[in-house]
Amino acid sequence: MTAPIVPGGGGRTRPRIDVGRLWSGGVATAIVAGLVALVGVLVWRWLFSVSILAPRSDGAYGDVRTTNYVLAATGAALVATALAQLLLVSTPQPLVFFGWIVGLATVVGVLYPFGTAAPLSEKVATATVDLVIGIVIGSLVSGIAARSTRVRQPGEDTESYTRGSSSRSPDR
Repeated sequence: MTAPIVPGGGGRTRPRIDVGRLWSGGVATAIVAGLVALVGVLVWRWLFSVSILAPRSDGAYGDVRTTNYVLAATGAALVATALAQLLLVSTPQPLVFFGWIVGLATVVGVLYPFGTAAPLSEKVATATVDLVIGIVIGSLVSGIAARSTRVRQPGEDTESYTRGSSSRSPDR
């Protein structure tokens, strides 16, 4: 026999998402991902003398391809944040699906350089930076998504009050 669904009667509730916290964390993740891409290029080009993304004659920074790479990492973090928000509102166990999607996208990013005509050292360098970027985006956005979500308990008031600010205090 089935029980009738009663509003606020102990059924499942949708999680409440703090969108501002999610997106501020997503923007911070985008900045970190862009910096990881930049540092990765600089480390490989400057310290290891591997001409990742541009000819060695272009110096430690490289050329516009380095800028595009940094912007792509930044954009990937913002796309991951949008994906996290979509999954949080639409799927059961959203962080499990998010982890799989980001993990598989990272694998694609790591494998892609090996399909190019670049020398092996450049392929390994690019794949390494792609792997670190994927780990950074996956770990930061999933952590932010978890902290931005709260499941409202059945019977809980929809408005939240800080301790001592409510006039409906049971101590009266």
